[in-house]
Amino acid sequence: METQNQELESLKQQLKQQEKLASLGMLSAGIAHEIQNPLNFVINFSKMSDKLLKDLTEVVEDNEDKLEDADREEIEDIVADLKENMAKIVEHGERAISIIQGILLVSRGKEGEFIPSNIGRITKEYVWLSYHAMRANNKNFNIAIHEDYQADIPMIMVIPQDISRAVLNVANNACYSVWKKAQDTDGNYAPSMDVKVSYDGKDVRIMIKDNGVGMSEEVKKRLYDNFFTTKPIGKGTGLGMGITRDIIENHHHGRIELDTKEGEYACFTFIIPARLK
Repeated sequence: METQNQELESLKQQLKQQEKLASLGMLSAGIAHEIQNPLNFVINFSKMSDKLLKDLTEVVEDNEDKLEDADREEIEDIVADLKENMAKIVEHGERAISIIQGILLVSRGKEGEFIPSNIGRITKEYVWLSYHAMRANNKNFNIAIHEDYQADIPMIMVIPQDISRAVLNVANNACYSVWKKAQDTDGNYAPSMDVKVSYDGKDVRIMIKDNGVGMSEEVKKRLYDNFFTTKPIGKGTGLGMGITRDIIENHHHGRIELDTKEGEYACFTFIIPARLK
């Protein structure tokens, strides 16, 4: 009876968590939509300002003989700084637009709909989303993320909201694993995550490896069981890896490879047959 009560209470907590996540998903989509318009204005006006700056440079050059050497050098330095600032505004604005478009794609995507997708971009966005989420809850958390995204991967037909969820689940576990290890080791430990996306003409591979606590044989056996988690109450639902396997194996007819050593590392690789656009 006690076991049944514990399972019932656990199920209630999972349902509450799922409801909370669904509400957060709707909220995120609304926020993303509202932010996109002002970001577009920022980028457009930055590009216009850059053009005006070029016009100003031409005017200065036409009147160069009328300027003192010191004044001309100062103007050149100011123009160079302004150009660099404009380029950074455009770069980071477009980066923000890319993140927002990813959020909107996930929120608007139909259940089970395969869409031509940039696997590298999806992986990158959700690995970093996991990092920032961990940082938001643990201000002292840090991790070195080493990325390797093959440049010439074509657009692959996948369910983007599912792939993003699978990446997020594994990246979340990686962040938690290195954080947990950092609590029990001295200052010489350097948390890290390796992320690699590659394509061999047949399959797309997404690899996420951390140097955290790794897994025992018992954990490996139960890894995909629903409601099984090594995290304390409130930190994990025990559903993430079961959902991840369903996404990769059943939805995308791929497979998951796991290489891990207790106390040292865990490496997940999603191998997805490439359906081209």
